[in-house]
Amino acid sequence: MASHIVGYPRMGPKRELKFALESFWDGKSSAEDLEKVAADLRVSIWKQMAAAGIKYIPSNTFSYYDQVLDTTAMLGAVPERYSWTGGEIGFSTYFSMARGNASVPAMEMTKWFDTNYHFIVPELGPNTKFSYASHKAVTEYKEAKALGIDTVPVLVGPVTYLLLSKPAKGVEKTFPLLSLLESILPVYKEVIAELKAAGASWIQFDEPTLVKDLDSHQLAAFSKAYAELESALSGLNVVIETYFADVTAEAYKTLISLKGVTGFGFDLVRGTQTLELIKSGFPAGKYLFAGVVDGRNIWANDLAASLTTLAALESVVGKDKLVVSTSCSLMHTAVDLINETKLDSEIKSWLAFAAQKVVEVNALAKALAGQKDEAFFSANAAAQASRRSSPRVTNEEVQKAATALRGSDHRRATPVSARLDAQQKKLNLPLLPTTTIGSFPQTVELRRVRREYKANKISEENYVNAIKEEISKVVKLQEELDIDVLVHGEPERNDMVEYFGEQLSGFAFTANGWVQSYGSRCVKPPIIYGDVSRPKPMTVFWSKLAQSMTARPMKGMLTGPVTILNWSFVRNDQPRFETCYQIALAIKKEVEDLEAGGIQVIQIDEAALREGLPLRKSEHAFYLDWAVHSFRITNCGVQDTTQIHTHMCYSNFNDIIHSIINMDADVITIENSRSDEKLLSVFREGVVYGAGIGPGVYDIHSPRIPSTEEIADRINKMLAVLDTNVLWVNPDCGLKTRKYTEVKPALTNMVSAAKLIRTQLASAK
Repeated sequence: MASHIVGYPRMGPKRELKFALESFWDGKSSAEDLEKVAADLRVSIWKQMAAAGIKYIPSNTFSYYDQVLDTTAMLGAVPERYSWTGGEIGFSTYFSMARGNASVPAMEMTKWFDTNYHFIVPELGPNTKFSYASHKAVTEYKEAKALGIDTVPVLVGPVTYLLLSKPAKGVEKTFPLLSLLESILPVYKEVIAELKAAGASWIQFDEPTLVKDLDSHQLAAFSKAYAELESALSGLNVVIETYFADVTAEAYKTLISLKGVTGFGFDLVRGTQTLELIKSGFPAGKYLFAGVVDGRNIWANDLAASLTTLAALESVVGKDKLVVSTSCSLMHTAVDLINETKLDSEIKSWLAFAAQKVVEVNALAKALAGQKDEAFFSANAAAQASRRSSPRVTNEEVQKAATALRGSDHRRATPVSARLDAQQKKLNLPLLPTTTIGSFPQTVELRRVRREYKANKISEENYVNAIKEEISKVVKLQEELDIDVLVHGEPERNDMVEYFGEQLSGFAFTANGWVQSYGSRCVKPPIIYGDVSRPKPMTVFWSKLAQSMTARPMKGMLTGPVTILNWSFVRNDQPRFETCYQIALAIKKEVEDLEAGGIQVIQIDEAALREGLPLRKSEHAFYLDWAVHSFRITNCGVQDTTQIHTHMCYSNFNDIIHSIINMDADVITIENSRSDEKLLSVFREGVVYGAGIGPGVYDIHSPRIPSTEEIADRINKMLAVLDTNVLWVNPDCGLKTRKYTEVKPALTNMVSAAKLIRTQLASAK
């Protein structure tokens, strides 16, 4: 019985690639240094999987930024503004597309389906010239083969690539991106030919868009693409991977009919209904790659249950055609549990990170082949029983409080227009008020202080004094810049979700459970293992301290319940909405304590609300109902004069704008500049937004500093579709990842632009 891994984490167990990337970007190391770190990581991963007994080991799943950008490079689809002149695409062009440079902005970045991973959105049009411009897939295959490891090269499938793209600037928004299929397939054929010549026997195409709601024209594109590639693929075994949800009956029929395809991979963790499609008919002689080991969570697999599922599938497809696999790439989970030396032993026994999931996949494959490791299965069964019966998982008081929420929509009693009037009388803000999203740059010194405090190397008094000093600097800087509504900069927080999870019951934390979010940005999701409550205030001390340093309004900064949920590894033994309601009640207590402490503006970030939207439209309404309800629970009890902000970023919000309005926040700040201001199109189309809104005026994920004129131009575009009295001026997102040498001039220009437009508006009266 064979085993397969869809993909593997890239950053390394100690974030080796992150540090190598940042050193290279800062000019402290060479391209050769970066490539050496990357090569060492790849070799280590391949050897680990080979040692674990995995038969189908993936290659070309490693990336310096993301796999979609890698595909853009492979196809030579570089937007003209980067002045690429042809040839093999190097780091300069590659990272300019990802991060921008001094003269041109980066390409748009958005979420990879419903995960917290991001990808760079391809910009295509009728004049895009495609050419084979990155040989990475072939190079990495040869690299592994030289080690004696025959891998399965992985490519983003041609149809998924086009469906994830957008029309380039200046191209009609209605441009049919699938019309470019015939233009990109010749490049795919070149790649396939080189892989065959190098000795590849299998190739994997990732086509996850097959799990979305596709029309007949889109489904036909898959048939057309693989029919066109059939002759090129002759002599190769081909697996098409889908993941993150069920495939529809129509998509399933299209998929299993594709020409030149040897096997099909399905997510059988999030796609349980696909099981019934397989049982009702699977093509004879084809391989089924059964994704029974969860690639998106950190819970140990229930091996007995998976074995039962696999046995049922074996009777459908045959023993020699069933391959045990992960549900998706393991890049969405942490790397290796062996690095967690301080994690509670009972909770640790319930977990499996990427390295452990590789072992689970192989153990299941061996068990199906009659070589069951009884001791391994017995230990797994004991851990499953321990988790089900552990008293630390359940808190009856919390469950009763969450159950009592049903029957009310928890909406504030006064309409938002009246609340805004009451707030303005109290806050006395100018037109186009300026603010930032929350965090300020996290300096090396600041990180050192937090690290030493956690390691008990400095006293609490010294730690508090250091954080006070940092807050004072941030407050003073904002006053000098003349920003209207201030933030304290979040110097006490390494991560917005981890910080709150550390202070809530029902959460556990890792030392090295890092997961890539984009580029070099890694997050360390907390683990929600039990019922959630707030034992004591979490942010009140720091917010009150910051407010005491200024006469200007100081925002209290919280992470919302949906974002905490979506950016955590969530317990899988109860519905997600029940856990979300518990978190909402905990945040509600914090909001009320902030208000009682004199904080007049409270921001409750819901950056991940759109991210959690199910991939299928039939499931949208239910999710949005409980997600929006959870947000309203957090602030339903505050006074009309307390201004509630929320923030969202790096997703497509246009299709959920009415749910965003239904959140009933007083002000929403939302990513806009990097996505070519497509958010504004919903207002051009007639959507009326009566609350305060701050579409981001510049992209903080790029080191590029926008000019005053550029920002003023963006503000004017906003004023063309939004009322002057509701518009706020702010960056796209928090400033944590930037340097002060970038932040100071960018914010200076932002404030100058706001003042310029205020003057123009006043003179026009």
